[in-house]
Amino acid sequence: MNVIVLLLSLGLLILIAYRGFSVILFAPLCALLAVLLTDPIQVPPAYLTIFMEKLAGFVKLYFPVFMLGAVFGKVIEISGFSKSIVASVIKLFGPQRAMLSIVIVCAILTYGGVSLFVVVFAVYPFAAEMFRQTNIPKRLIPGTIALGAFTFTMDSLPGTPQIQNIIPTSFFQTTTWAAPWLGVVGAIFIFICGMGYLEFRRRQAIRDGKGYTSDLVRPLENEPEPFEHERLPNPFVALSPLVLVFVLNKLFTDMIPGIYGSTYQFLLGTGKPTPIEIGKVAAIWAVQGALLIGVLTVVVLAWGPIRSKFAEGSKLAVGGALLATLNTASEYGFGGVIAALPGFAVVASLLQSIPNPLINEAITVTVLAGITGSASGGMSIALAAMANTFIENANAAGIPLEVLHRVASMASGGMDTLPHNGAVITLLAVTGLTHRDSYRDIFAITIIKTAAVFFVIAFFYLTGIY
Repeated sequence: MNVIVLLLSLGLLILIAYRGFSVILFAPLCALLAVLLTDPIQVPPAYLTIFMEKLAGFVKLYFPVFMLGAVFGKVIEISGFSKSIVASVIKLFGPQRAMLSIVIVCAILTYGGVSLFVVVFAVYPFAAEMFRQTNIPKRLIPGTIALGAFTFTMDSLPGTPQIQNIIPTSFFQTTTWAAPWLGVVGAIFIFICGMGYLEFRRRQAIRDGKGYTSDLVRPLENEPEPFEHERLPNPFVALSPLVLVFVLNKLFTDMIPGIYGSTYQFLLGTGKPTPIEIGKVAAIWAVQGALLIGVLTVVVLAWGPIRSKFAEGSKLAVGGALLATLNTASEYGFGGVIAALPGFAVVASLLQSIPNPLINEAITVTVLAGITGSASGGMSIALAAMANTFIENANAAGIPLEVLHRVASMASGGMDTLPHNGAVITLLAVTGLTHRDSYRDIFAITIIKTAAVFFVIAFFYLTGIY
């Protein structure tokens, strides 16, 4: 019965998200429905101590990143930099390679350490401009961005600084460069299959006579404004803020621990010292600093076209950032409540019965990521509960812990992108599309990403290379 309650709550939220209703409103209702059916008296405490604390914690950590990312994307748009970059990329690669260009841009940013949420805000103006000029259906934008930002650079390529590649290091005593060859093989598999699928969808649209505005369930929303000036900015100038954010993010990531140490005792005035674990916030602070400087750089370089539109544009950007943050934070709170239910423990214990260590780990992590709607959340829960079991079974089978790391990291980014996933909801909100418009393509990328984990496992058993 406990498992049925959990699945009922999850299924209801997925259906609600797919139908376009607000996750901010319904995520807590679905979570508390599960609590109500399990133990009614626990509903108010669960809402206060689990859901709201998770939600508030997420907003506390990530809202500045969402806000600065949204503003950065907006000034890139209204400055005309996006149109300049799009025009240059189309000239360089040709109009038939618009999708490839967007995937590469997303991959560079995420592999450089920029949060995937920030990438969505920053890249969307480029994607919209490029797809509009080449008359590719707008509904294919989310799938294209998802392939570039949510897949191989998030957790497959060795050394990626995304959180999904960092979490396993504390459980397996590995580094972010663990099992590099498996990561590269998985990344190639995802890239080739993903681009093959997207190109198939593009050709299908051309064959059916579909264009940028075709088949949408509602009028266009969140469209970047056309650049009104006849003369486009120099493409190297337009690219410079992106390059600057990329470089500064890496530079600040290395500098911050050296400045503050592993733990910083924050003391202002005569207040009580507050210890801050720098390792948990260094990457966030680095992104914030890099984005802030990126925004100021765009404003300085393109003050003319920005001046008259900045006030209204920044309001729209902040409003979108608030919505995206609360959408994702509500999902995070939902996952916290679900993880505390008895049915969740039953599911976790059932997954332990899978005999093969790598298959066990892959299925466990991706299932829990799917249930919680969070790659990092699902993996954290899975490894906290079962890491010792995974290690014991791997040692008995002669499997290096580096392989456990890479499989866990890649599996976390598999079925996490179900309709209720915060990143998916943010992506659709930013692009002004709905699940009905575009989730089909996001889900196809999800299937490819999940299959890649098992492809990598098979590659390891066949070759022994990791």
